[in-house]
Amino acid sequence: MSEFFDALETRDQAEREAALLKALPLQVAHAKLASAAFADILKDVNPAEVTSRAVLAKLPVTRKHQLLELQLHSRSQHGNVFGGFSTHGFGAQLPRVFASPGPIYEPEGTARDYWRMARAMFAAGFRAGELIHNSFSYHFVPAGSMMETGAHALGCTVFPGGTGQTEQQVQAMADLQPAGYIGTPSFLKIILEKAQDMGVALPSLVKAMFGGEAYPPSLRDWFTAHGVAGYQCYATADLGLIAYETSAREGLVQDEGVLLEIVRPGTGDPVAEGEVGEVVVTTLNPTYPLIRFGTGDLSAVLPGHCPTGRTNTRIKGWLGRADQTTKIRGMFVHPGQVDTIAKRFAAVGKARLVVSGEMANDQMTLKIETAESSQALVEKVMEAIRDVTKLRGQVEVVAPGSLPNDGKVIEDARSYQ
Repeated sequence: MSEFFDALETRDQAEREAALLKALPLQVAHAKLASAAFADILKDVNPAEVTSRAVLAKLPVTRKHQLLELQLHSRSQHGNVFGGFSTHGFGAQLPRVFASPGPIYEPEGTARDYWRMARAMFAAGFRAGELIHNSFSYHFVPAGSMMETGAHALGCTVFPGGTGQTEQQVQAMADLQPAGYIGTPSFLKIILEKAQDMGVALPSLVKAMFGGEAYPPSLRDWFTAHGVAGYQCYATADLGLIAYETSAREGLVQDEGVLLEIVRPGTGDPVAEGEVGEVVVTTLNPTYPLIRFGTGDLSAVLPGHCPTGRTNTRIKGWLGRADQTTKIRGMFVHPGQVDTIAKRFAAVGKARLVVSGEMANDQMTLKIETAESSQALVEKVMEAIRDVTKLRGQVEVVAPGSLPNDGKVIEDARSYQ
């Protein structure tokens, strides 16, 4: 029988959904009241009405590039480093602040397991009383602290190995005999190869939780052959844990502290279950209450429940980036513009803009799924392309359901040789 971190993981899905939707209007109200940024973003929203996913889907999506822009503006105009998104300023309520490239500054609050990482560690096999070798960075970015606070909440001791100094990492592992490793998979591979070169055995290292990089099956098999059972988690510096892998190795199970949507890239419109789109997350974190935060990552919902008995929604994992903005003939074309064109025509379903040709000779073709293949429709869509993008493009009619389910709204097929 599977073990679980807590009873939340095995709740009836209807019970979980009811709990999330009960908490949602309270979180929206809190964000409007305590966050200057969301007071403006949600100024026309009545929090009491946000009681369903359908209503949530009508709220604006705040994407990472917008978060950066708002932070930069707020810093220059008002001296607010968090762009008005944090509900606390510096002091006892914010023991740490971190920086991601941009720079985007992220607050760390005082809540136990603030980033909610303990759940993922438990699923990866870590248990109270064990020593964890943490090789995520402890400076600038929050990764090291994310994992350490989760490990402490789980009841584990942490060796803060950080990055680099491979020989010292091997020596520390040989001396301390940690139960497992947390960090990027590439760095653990380097450490194990270095240990082999040094003739140092690391028999205690039998499990790992990875993040920050892709973890393909080939690499998983490599670790298995070296006696390490490695599992991946999906987290961001803005949101903390979003989803995590289990022993079933069938997708990633959504964390209990977030409300997740998959939307069409460049829009806020939810896609059908199984369709690839951008991961948008609403967090219940009161310190940093991000409402409909666009991660910029592509994924898709998997049907059914995890074979381990966990009942929350599963996603396929990271499938690429959602920001497909492309420069064509000197003009930027955005996924949202493709969506705008398609929505002008009731007969058009999905659309995909394919950019082809060689450098300086760009050609673009909008492929549209429709059962109507009249020349009149094609000409009207071509007019819409010119109107929205200020560029000329061709239109290709394809059968409904024939475009690939890969989340791509703009496909850059140009030759750069």
